[in-house]
Amino acid sequence: MERGSSGVPGGRRKQRVSMADVAQRAGVSSQTVSRVSNGYPGVISSTREQVLAAMRELGYRPNSAARALRYGQFNTIGVILFSLSSTGNSRTVEAIATHAAAEGYAITLIPIDVPTQDNVLGAFTRMGELAVDAVIVIMEIHLLDTGTVQLPPGVHVVVVDSDAGDRYSVVDTDQADGARKAVSHLLDLGHRTVWHVTGPETSFAGQRRTQAWRTVLEEAGRPVPPPLHGDWSAESGYAAGLALAEQPDCTAVFASNDQMALGLLRAFHERGLTVPEDISVVGFDDIPDAAFFVPPLTTVHQDFAEVGRRCVRGALQQIRTRGGSQPGTDLVPTSLVVRHSTAAPAGRRM
Repeated sequence: MERGSSGVPGGRRKQRVSMADVAQRAGVSSQTVSRVSNGYPGVISSTREQVLAAMRELGYRPNSAARALRYGQFNTIGVILFSLSSTGNSRTVEAIATHAAAEGYAITLIPIDVPTQDNVLGAFTRMGELAVDAVIVIMEIHLLDTGTVQLPPGVHVVVVDSDAGDRYSVVDTDQADGARKAVSHLLDLGHRTVWHVTGPETSFAGQRRTQAWRTVLEEAGRPVPPPLHGDWSAESGYAAGLALAEQPDCTAVFASNDQMALGLLRAFHERGLTVPEDISVVGFDDIPDAAFFVPPLTTVHQDFAEVGRRCVRGALQQIRTRGGSQPGTDLVPTSLVVRHSTAAPAGRRM
């Protein structure tokens, strides 16, 4: 059986439609087709429509890889992160993807299981092979802060959630101010002190919130109870809640995220304590479900959409100016959302 070069009996390999083919069909120059393909202004609208119609008829697709090599830009932003399991990371990635798409950029996501120097450098190497224009690094742990992991020089990079503004361009929620608002709200309601369920010890955000909690209490001259350590999960908040239910002087709790606050609510309910009549609870994040907890949760709102927008803005600024990462931290403000899980102390029912 006779086979053509395509391997199909009697067939021929299909030729890729070229820019010259489109130009011939549209009756214009190849330069005009190039200008239409690249979105340049100055092409008469009727001519543009004529070229686009020819592209559709012939099934022409611009060679984006060749164009990227020619102009040195790939319209892709890389995102390196250590976990998508936390609310902050997943919502930040979502926001980055949304704002990047609005600017005509795609994102390439590379997760790292273990945050070691070799893994970080390996991720940057892969990003180079995938031809990205800039990299956004979402590091929930503080390896950048201690210098354990160093980012390769000469890369357009923006770092999220890190205290490394002296070396990199950083975008972060104002963690400390959010925690201050939460604790101050409970003290202003008349609570003598505020207990705290922390995030993981390795978490930069958790550390900042815990430091601010302690500072507010110390500045107000209030007792500082021993913090209870959580891991962002509702299960860890539940365990902390069972312990706090045994503390008769505990009338207010600041949880370092909403999921742990949810665990607190269940533990208190099981122990016959009512929120907020017996114990007030404040969370952090303002996840979409927080308004539907029982009772609806008072919490600190993080503007993840704005964090993502500023990350993309910082990356694009470096790309367009061909400049490196300029040290500095861009803090996104928080706001306290008061719902029904906090009230003035009425005395614990035992």
